[in-house]
This record gives sequence, structure tokens and C-alpha cells, in this order.
Amino acid sequence: MALANPVSSYYAQPPRPFSEQEIIARSRQGVLRAEADRVASLVGLTDKEMATALGLSASYLHRLKTDQRISQDASERLLLLENLLQHALDTFEGKASTVLDWLRGPLRELDYQTPWQILDTVTGYQLVDRVLGRIDHGIFG
Repeated sequence: MALANPVSSYYAQPPRPFSEQEIIARSRQGVLRAEADRVASLVGLTDKEMATALGLSASYLHRLKTDQRISQDASERLLLLENLLQHALDTFEGKASTVLDWLRGPLRELDYQTPWQILDTVTGYQLVDRVLGRIDHGIFG
């Protein structure tokens, strides 16, 4: 009897990153608060980390109901964060714990800041994504 080769759900259907146009359109509409929980669950981010990444206070994020829309700026950051986390999961072969460790560890390429520390700016998202691209291509430091 042949055993089926189990494929993790991560690799079953790789998600497609949001295009720049999709990010603009969805940001303008505002993303539901529930999406923040879903994105956080991709790698196990804390509520405080999510609030920081979205440019919101943790108390404000907690007050929002799951069916409420977050602001345009926070929506844009959430969509950028989702793209970034998907890229990191792809880079680190779907290992959420490795992604978290990497996000929380200082990198020489970022002047010894952690990737997480520079996600308080949109430029930081671009820079962290660029570092992931370098890792993808075997270019370190």
C-alpha cells in the first residue's frame, strides 16, 4: 500500500503577493480588523507587534471590532506586512519560528537594527524585503 506524501498547507497553494495597485485600492477601502489577526497568525506575531507594525497603539487595536475597518495608512502597512511575511516564509521554507527569530534579530545590513525595528516606516518595509531578496539569491552581508 502506497502512502500519500503529505504536503504542508503552506506549500499546497502558495499565496500571490498583493500588487502595488491592489495595495492602493484595498488601502483606500480600509482593511477589516479581522485581517490583522489573520496576518499576525501567519508567524505568531503578538498584538503589541501588530500594533507597532500598523502604526497604531495596542489599546486602539484592541478596541476595534473584527468587522471594523482600519485606517488607510494602517491598511497599507498591513498589506505590506502580509507581503513581507509571505516573502519571509518562502525564504525560510515555511518555518514561522525562523521568520520570527530573523525579524527580532539585529542585522548588519540594517546597521545592527532588527528588521522589526525598521518596520515603523514604509521605507523600512522596502529595505527588509530587499534583504530577504538578497538571502533568496545567496547574497549575505
